[in-house]
Amino acid sequence: MHKPLILSAVLSLIALGAPACTEAEAAHPEVEDAPTDPRFTADGRLIRPDDYREWIYVTSGLGMSYGPETPPGDPPFDNVFVHPDAYGVFKETGTWPDKTIFALELRGSAGEGSINEAGAYQTGLITLEASVKDEARFPEAWAYFGFGTPEGTLAETAAPLPKEACFNCHAQNAAVDNTFVQFYPTLFEIAERHGTLRPDYPK
Repeated sequence: MHKPLILSAVLSLIALGAPACTEAEAAHPEVEDAPTDPRFTADGRLIRPDDYREWIYVTSGLGMSYGPETPPGDPPFDNVFVHPDAYGVFKETGTWPDKTIFALELRGSAGEGSINEAGAYQTGLITLEASVKDEARFPEAWAYFGFGTPEGTLAETAAPLPKEACFNCHAQNAAVDNTFVQFYPTLFEIAERHGTLRPDYPK
């Protein structure tokens, strides 16, 4: 075989094995490039994980609200996904490892459409949120992010939300390590089996 053909084959294998660079990463070449970790810009903004729908699906909720007031309009769906690496550790231990990242998307709901005559189904994307566990980066280990914009689009990056926006509620009410596992039925069973529910969580 000629050397040019060998070189071409090697370059093809390298190209197949190399992960594609996202638009956000191209716009922010200073990002940390560990392939399975949450990705941040140099100034600490989380880069939106566009592949989150390829992660492990955890649960869905309809019209859920943690406050006394119910938002007007049709109740939205929320869908929760967690990175496969973190999910694998949780299955084995009932705990979330460092670098865990969750994605929560909100989608509209509709009752009338096509052949549907009862119930509700999901429609367009409303917004995307994320939570990240990074013990070296965040003093309380966990931080929460929102990618929604006033224009109704998704930002490529997001800064951590103030503690009172999400963290305090999670810290006070989450069943396992700042995560609402009480709303994730299959993961709740895992936590019960491993005995990792917070000690004061009601039985």
